[in-house]
Amino acid sequence: MSTSKPKLAVVGNGMAGMRTVEELLKLAPDLYDITVFGAEPHGNYNRILLSPVLAGEKTVDDIMLNTREWYAKNGITLHAGDPVVKIDRPRRTLYSKSGVELPYDRLLLATGSKPFIIPVPGHQLPGVIAFRDIQDVETMLEAARNHRHAVVIGGGLLGLEAANGLLRQGMDVTVVHVMDSLMERQLDKPAAALLKTSLERKGLRIMLNANTAEIVGPDRVTALRFKDGSEIPADLVVMTAGVRPNIDLARSAGLQCDRAIMVDDTLQTFDPRIYAVGECVQHRKALFGLVAPIWDQARVCATHLAGFGHSRYVQQATATKLKVTGVDLYSAGDFIGNADSEDLVMRDPRRGVYKRLVLKDNRVIGAVLYGDVKDGPWYFELIQNKTDIASLRSRLLFGQAYCEPRAA
Repeated sequence: MSTSKPKLAVVGNGMAGMRTVEELLKLAPDLYDITVFGAEPHGNYNRILLSPVLAGEKTVDDIMLNTREWYAKNGITLHAGDPVVKIDRPRRTLYSKSGVELPYDRLLLATGSKPFIIPVPGHQLPGVIAFRDIQDVETMLEAARNHRHAVVIGGGLLGLEAANGLLRQGMDVTVVHVMDSLMERQLDKPAAALLKTSLERKGLRIMLNANTAEIVGPDRVTALRFKDGSEIPADLVVMTAGVRPNIDLARSAGLQCDRAIMVDDTLQTFDPRIYAVGECVQHRKALFGLVAPIWDQARVCATHLAGFGHSRYVQQATATKLKVTGVDLYSAGDFIGNADSEDLVMRDPRRGVYKRLVLKDNRVIGAVLYGDVKDGPWYFELIQNKTDIASLRSRLLFGQAYCEPRAA
């Protein structure tokens, strides 16, 4: 009888929570009676692929990971479009927006993050949105059909993907970035400059060192005003100025939070019945936004939920690959370096290729590649394995093919 099974409740129907459930089903398919609550009225989809949906390369159906049939087939109860609003820890009970009350034995929080909306005057006007979910993409596609001028605030990875998608939909797009170079978290200045030139050639307008003062409009956005008083027209403003871990629910339940929900090496919170994974967690001071570490967390968390409590989550170096159409970029590790590190740099402006490797003690600690990224995973392996590259040094920038032993 399923009633005798312990109850696992999952708050958050996104990639982190569902990956954990998939891993758990592999290890212990019949252990729990599982119920999932999600804020969005869909099954679980691949949020990373929202950009191709916006660009018209994929449909919403193409990016679904777990359809409603999948939940039913695995005996999982799904409450889609019904977020949890309260956790009563002493009574071990959840309460959802629609009034569902659910007792739990184990609870997994995967509440993700929410977009940071810059609180400038006018930020609540119709036509000002984030780029976070299917609804946002539908709003952008609708705007592209009926309006002309789009402004994307934020020149990071997400902002450039949004800008590229809107450009593909036929809008005039301006990217407004407060820093002096694009994607400053993933790229050094020379690579960012190459990227800017390449995107401008495609038709994007890019404004750096641009401080937004106000979003203007009587009943819908019509313009963006900067701190120096200048304005640009805008019928749609997309905010991609970063995200914040979504921890309101955890905090109101009295769980220990700093910038995010604090977890230990088993992804357990300070309440031993409650686990958390993904963008809503903080592990040893770090926050997470990339898929690779979150998949690792899901695997470790599932192992503990399944009762095989031997694995520990260990943070690894991460790599970023940019998929803005036609532009190949790759960065990994510590690509800024410091006084103790040295750089190997190769520039080939004619071919549009730039490579920079950061070395310390004969080991690669960081890499930025632009235009030719095929050796990215190999450099990343060298970083992760702390490989001694003393013997390869003179050939390192030419890539793996020039450094591997020659076949006889």
